[in-house]
Amino acid sequence: MTNPDTAAPVRFGMVGGGSGAFIGAVHRMALALDHQGVLVAGALSSTPERSLASAKAIGLPSDRAYGSWDDMLKGEKQLPESERIQAVSIVTPNDTHFEIAKAFVEAGCHVVLDKPMVTTSDEAAQLARAVGASNASLTVTYNYSGYPMVREARELVRTGAIGDVRKVFIEYHQGWLSTDVESSGNKQASWRTDPKRSGGAGSLGDIGTHAEQLASFITGQTPSELCADVHSVVPGRQVDDDAAVLFRYASGATGVLTCSQVCFGEENGLSIRLYGDKGSLAWRQEDPNNLYHRAADERLRVITRGSDGLSEAAAASGRIPPGHPEGFIEAFANIYRGAIDRVRGVDSHHARLAPTVDDGAQGIRFVEACLRSNGAWTDFE
Repeated sequence: MTNPDTAAPVRFGMVGGGSGAFIGAVHRMALALDHQGVLVAGALSSTPERSLASAKAIGLPSDRAYGSWDDMLKGEKQLPESERIQAVSIVTPNDTHFEIAKAFVEAGCHVVLDKPMVTTSDEAAQLARAVGASNASLTVTYNYSGYPMVREARELVRTGAIGDVRKVFIEYHQGWLSTDVESSGNKQASWRTDPKRSGGAGSLGDIGTHAEQLASFITGQTPSELCADVHSVVPGRQVDDDAAVLFRYASGATGVLTCSQVCFGEENGLSIRLYGDKGSLAWRQEDPNNLYHRAADERLRVITRGSDGLSEAAAASGRIPPGHPEGFIEAFANIYRGAIDRVRGVDSHHARLAPTVDDGAQGIRFVEACLRSNGAWTDFE
C-alpha cells in the first residue's frame, strides 16, 4: 500500500483533449486539483500536427508530446519504469475508445476512460476480459457519482433512511441540440450526431448513460427490464436526441428515465428523485450541495455538503468548509482520486466508489436495450 500523503504524484498521459476540446480541459483540471496526479505526456489530437501544437499550448515537454496514441504507447515503454506514464486518460470520440483502452490495458497501463466506455456490448466484454487479465485498472468517468451529496444519497438508501425503494425518477435534459447545430460546424455536435463516431446512439449514449449510472449508483439496483421510446426530434438527425424509458426492478420498484438534448432553455438539468416506503430523497446537479430528505413522519430536511453527520464517503468527498459551493470539477476530481488510489493499491472510499469497467459495460447494455425496445418491454441484459 502507498501512503497518498507522501507518495509522488501518479504520472498520466492523455489521448485526445487537445485545443478546443472542452472535456480534455476538464480532465486536466480534475487530475491536477489534489496534486496526486500529474500530466507528463500526451497525444492530444487525431493528426500529428495538431497533437504537437496542443501539447505545446498546455506546456507538455516536447520529448513527451506524441503525434499519435500508439506512438505514445511505444515511446513510453522505452523509458525507465520510474519515468514512464502509469495511467492514461482517454478523452476521444466514442468510436476510438475500445482500441485505445484495450491496447493500454494490455500494456499494463491503468486507464481513465470517458463514457460511454465503448460502442457495443461485445467490445465491453472484450475490454472487461482484458482488464481481468491485466494488473491495470479501468475507471469510467461517470463523474456525477463523485458529488458528495450523491454519495450521501447512496449511503442513506443503503442504511434504510427511506426504506424500500418504490419509485425512481431520473431526468437529464439539455437544450444545446434543439436545432441542427451539427451542420453549422459545431465540432462537439458533429461527432456526437454521427452514428459512425457516436456508436449509433445520440442522447442515450451522451447523457442517458449518465442518468442510468446515477440511478444504479444511488439505489444499488439494476433494472431487470425496460421499455423505451427513442427518437430524433430535429429533422435529418441520424441518432436519437430524445428518449423516455420505463424501468422495472427485480425488487418490485419501478423507474422513469428521460434524457433529451432538444429542451430549449435547459442547460444541464440532471436530477433524481427516489421514493421509498419510509421517505424520499431528491438531488439536482444544478443545486449540487443540497440533498433533500423527507421521512414519512418528519418535515423536509435539507442536508448540505460539509455539514456535520455526513457519511464517511460523503465527508471524504468534500474539500472546503460548508457554505462554500463545490461543483463539477471537484466531483470529477473525486473520480480521479479513486483512479489514482487504484493505481497505488490504496483501499479508500474513492477507490471503491469510482465507476469500473463493469459499470461501463452496464451503460452499453442499457443503450442497446433501449435501441432494441422500440416501445416494447425487453430484458435489460
